[in-house]
Amino acid sequence: MSDGSTTGAPTAGGREAVTADEAIALVSAGAYLLDVREQHEWDSGHAPDAHMLPMSELGTRLSEVPDDREVLVVCHIGGRSARVTAALRENGFDAIDVLGGMVAWQHAEGELTSENGSEPQVG
Repeated sequence: MSDGSTTGAPTAGGREAVTADEAIALVSAGAYLLDVREQHEWDSGHAPDAHMLPMSELGTRLSEVPDDREVLVVCHIGGRSARVTAALRENGFDAIDVLGGMVAWQHAEGELTSENGSEPQVG
């Protein structure tokens, strides 16, 4: 939101979406990974560098999303993240959807951790 615009914030190379492989590399380079799944999904398995903000709480917690770097948005398979990415972009964020969600992240051998003490899984 650095320029105060309300639409079409530029993204990495002008992209609105990236593959899981690209997302893993971008997160390693410092991109912010926003996981918009619900608590029980997060607890079962998530990327270690991710930040949880369920889609249902976005409206009341928008100020928690950084506006000074790329924000990669991920959910389970991509439906929620696409909607959140669009909403963030409409509010001037440099938001990029992670295609295929955490399922694709896991298939791309992205690192996972869990909060429930069991082997991490995304479904």
